[in-house]
Amino acid sequence: MPKSRRPDQVSLDELQGAGERTQVRLNKLGIFNLQDLLLHLPIRYEDRTRLTPLCALQPGQPALVEGDVELADVAGSARRALICRISDGTGFLNLRFFHFRPEQLRTLTSVRRIRCFGEVRIGAHGLEMVHPEYEALTGTSSPPLETGLTPVYPTTDGLRQQSLRRFVDQALRLAEPDQEDPLRLPPRLAPEFDAMSWWDAVRCLHRPAAACPAALERARRRLAYEELLAHHLSLARFRQEIRQRSAPALSTDDTVKATFQSGLPFSLTRAQRRVIGEIETDLRSGRPMLRLLQGDVGSGKTIVAAHAALAAASSGWQTALMAPTELLAEQHFHTFTGWLRSCGVSTTLLTGRLKGQSRKEALAAIANGATGLVIGTHALFQESVEFHRLGLTIIDEQHRFGVHQRLALRDKAHPDAALPHQLVMTATPIPRTLAILGYADLDCSILDELPPGRTPVVTRVIPSTRRGEIVDRIAAWIAGGRQAYWVCTLIEESEALQCEAAANTAASLAQALPGLRIQLLHGRMSAAEKDSVMRAFKAGESDILVATTVIEVGVDVPNAGLMIIENPERLGLAQLHQLRGRVGRGPGSAYCILLYQPPLSTIGRERLKILKQSSNGFVIAEKDLQQRGPGEFLGVRQTGLARFRIADLTRDADLIETVGASAEHVLKHHPELVTPLIDRWVGRGLHYAGA
Repeated sequence: MPKSRRPDQVSLDELQGAGERTQVRLNKLGIFNLQDLLLHLPIRYEDRTRLTPLCALQPGQPALVEGDVELADVAGSARRALICRISDGTGFLNLRFFHFRPEQLRTLTSVRRIRCFGEVRIGAHGLEMVHPEYEALTGTSSPPLETGLTPVYPTTDGLRQQSLRRFVDQALRLAEPDQEDPLRLPPRLAPEFDAMSWWDAVRCLHRPAAACPAALERARRRLAYEELLAHHLSLARFRQEIRQRSAPALSTDDTVKATFQSGLPFSLTRAQRRVIGEIETDLRSGRPMLRLLQGDVGSGKTIVAAHAALAAASSGWQTALMAPTELLAEQHFHTFTGWLRSCGVSTTLLTGRLKGQSRKEALAAIANGATGLVIGTHALFQESVEFHRLGLTIIDEQHRFGVHQRLALRDKAHPDAALPHQLVMTATPIPRTLAILGYADLDCSILDELPPGRTPVVTRVIPSTRRGEIVDRIAAWIAGGRQAYWVCTLIEESEALQCEAAANTAASLAQALPGLRIQLLHGRMSAAEKDSVMRAFKAGESDILVATTVIEVGVDVPNAGLMIIENPERLGLAQLHQLRGRVGRGPGSAYCILLYQPPLSTIGRERLKILKQSSNGFVIAEKDLQQRGPGEFLGVRQTGLARFRIADLTRDADLIETVGASAEHVLKHHPELVTPLIDRWVGRGLHYAGA
């Protein structure tokens, strides 16, 4: 490969044996060029550097063996298999192939000696290997053994390990790893890796000379560091580009602000006042605000958002607030209308339920500027919606929306107008490492104080063997004028099975508690049906709501102070904490019963113990990240959080802590490295978490 070409500029066509069908299979693995192939790293290694005598084989252990072929034949009636028996003078071994071709039988019956590698297991007639890799040996002497570990790669149907190893060998030769890496990191940027180049790390991981875990881990961390740095740079560059744009200067007159706050039925906490001040500074700056507002369940994010919307309305600009469900959107509409009415701010609700003349009137009010605050669901970024002067967008429960949806809402501003400010809110506290990397383009505000009077939720961990006792106590709870949730979970992904479980639970509770009003809520119901059930429950027209986890976000029923969660060991800590946050929203005591299925695993026991002992969402989020990883914690597809090739956000947390400063250094002193680094690691996966 000429030195002027980077590996990402070399196509797969230059690989011998990589025809069109093979390239399609490589594409499925995310491999589109030579660089992708070099970054397609092994998931494990096999030691084929020494032969194991057949007498020394141990069940459950992989081994490289060599022996004379004693017989090869097809056996079995119900499930036919090709059996090959080999011996080496110290013992014998059976090789079993359930899937075989006629030529395999001919080969094994014609060769005298073979070498094979596989995992040893106990078979019906002694030790055996099932579908081992093998090669026929010819001549009088055996071929030399491998001098280093043999890599095992992630693969796909129709692409064998031998083929991937052969392609990687070609890539290492074509890429000329002895050349100077044009993207070599500046000295002392990451002292731990100063002596190791990108090429050194890649070659070490693909072709390790010996079983040295420390060397392999150092090479992996070298690449992980560069990958994390590249992703941080991609967000930092996006932030720079946005900051160069103008945005409307928004502010609230002190008199209006005083009028607004005096009409509230509560006083602001110190944390709320601090965060409101941070947001007001952003809004006045004339540059687009990009701010993430984190706050635990019940911390009062809504009133902070209302202050931002008031600043926009006071300055003659509109605000769009997008919520994930119609119920939550309507809840916000009533809350914001009550708060902002005294300041003369008109509020409009726009959801899929709005039809006919009412919808036409709402669209007209949005288009001519008659309304200052528009609250809705996905309906907000439909083509028919035109804003008069959109100055601020607020995304509630931001992880429930995809990146492109948030972009679509921001792009509702006129192309020639200033860019709207953006505030994204989440009640799922984001662990520090995820916030550093996944939201590097956003300023972060945290509400770390709960308003006074918030009822603490007592959490109990109870085995399902006491289910009858819990049902009896519900009757007494309802008799006291309160309401309850019963949440059903299943480990299966099938929504149909989850709904069936909830329906069966509702039926059994109705039988055990005759006279009580029990309603069912699950994901297969239409939006209108869900909305009707929730309205009835909120209005006190039902006593017990049996539901799947669809009630996790935003439901506010002050009279519901009891929640029973079945099979809580099957959910993550953050999700359990969100569910628990649905109770304790009104006067009186509040309880959350975790009704687990014994016996609990060690992880399950630890998870429920954490939830019982802590009500701090940030502590729980950190523990959840450690136990489940970032993909499950936030839902990668929804957030747009990067899928990393090499870096692990839990294992490499210490590296994440350093990439921010490194990115600033590169941007300031080595700007020529920014684009190549982003192209190498982010490329087709470029995302805009700040959208």
